[in-house]
Amino acid sequence: MTPWTDQELDRVGRASELRVAGRRPDGTLRGLVTIWSVRVGDSIYVRSVYGPESAWFRGTRTLGEGRIEVGGITKDVTFALDPTLDDKVNAAYRAKYGAGGPVRAITSDPATRTTLRIDPR
Repeated sequence: MTPWTDQELDRVGRASELRVAGRRPDGTLRGLVTIWSVRVGDSIYVRSVYGPESAWFRGTRTLGEGRIEVGGITKDVTFALDPTLDDKVNAAYRAKYGAGGPVRAITSDPATRTTLRIDPR
């Protein structure tokens, strides 16, 4: 695993959305899905607003690998369940996206159970 560069962290952190795809067992990528992301420290986090039953989320769990596209960056990545910073991830979602209904959904208990840290490969 290689770390994110400062430039990548800045670009991903500023982007309003990113596109994510999990990798299938045969090595092909699933379709890209547009979702929200947040930066916390030197890490990027995403969640499934619909909880663990969302197709894109399940697709990332198959191999724990995939790809993101955001802000001109295309990167092969790994996805790791990471509940260790849930309070900070919640705060980052609120700071970036506001306090409306979509943010209440992405910071709800079902969504919080899907917190994934995205690490570059």
